[in-house]
Amino acid sequence: MRADPGEYSMVSPSTLSAVVSMMAAEPGQWLPIAGGTDVMVLYSAGKLPNRKLVNIWNIPELRQIEVFPDKIRIGASCTYTALRQHAILSREFPLLSAAASWTGGIANQNRGTLGGNIANASPAADSLPALLVYDAELTLISVRGTRRVNYQSFHTGYKQTALSADELIQEIVLPRRFANYFAHTRKVGARNAQAISKVCLAALGQLTDGKIQDVRLALGSVAATPIRLPETERTVAGRIIEPSLLEAVRKIVTTEIHPIDDIRSTARYREAVASNLVVEFFQKLAGTGNQA
Repeated sequence: MRADPGEYSMVSPSTLSAVVSMMAAEPGQWLPIAGGTDVMVLYSAGKLPNRKLVNIWNIPELRQIEVFPDKIRIGASCTYTALRQHAILSREFPLLSAAASWTGGIANQNRGTLGGNIANASPAADSLPALLVYDAELTLISVRGTRRVNYQSFHTGYKQTALSADELIQEIVLPRRFANYFAHTRKVGARNAQAISKVCLAALGQLTDGKIQDVRLALGSVAATPIRLPETERTVAGRIIEPSLLEAVRKIVTTEIHPIDDIRSTARYREAVASNLVVEFFQKLAGTGNQA
């Protein structure tokens, strides 16, 4: 059943303060919309529950990318195209730039936003594993002020987040301390783009004297939320990458994920692919030689 436009209303405040004031006056009633690439799919199918939409696309402070010596602030309404085209982001955060290039086609990348991808809370979203390994922090704003939330704790369950009913994601903050890490990402799906991933990996690593100094692993589409692999990370710390370690990694990865059968794939397939992708990362990391 298609949606009836007459049942919906949209307003376009000119300031961020006006947006959060509206959301505070009627908590949970106003749905923020920027690019609309997820919202309009639900609307077209007649499955969008919110009847009041507040347009945040043209709020200036939500569209900025600000560079500081120790961090980068990305406005929640920044598009995937903006992420791909930003020189410093592409150089220092290649996992995020790669994920941006996978998210739909060019039209979707021109409209889809990083904040929208986060708020939509799909466990299959391409950009979210990258945010996990980069230790992203979110700034949430309401009439009560702002609060910072570590991204790793933002998703509380399937399609559930730490956002209060009157809050909006204002920005994503990335610390600038991963430029010297080996970065690797893979998406497994029907196609590289315009397809929801069956499994998605984002990984960072460093070697010192042939041993793993630090490693950061995150997967999408293998649990109710995008997840880090803390047990796998702990197991490999300080170790030399050799066949016995890779075999152990395969087994540990399968204990940390919780894939399901769905229309795109099976749990068994996802389990096998996830462990293969993680092992592939370590094989590539081993080939980089000694790094500090």
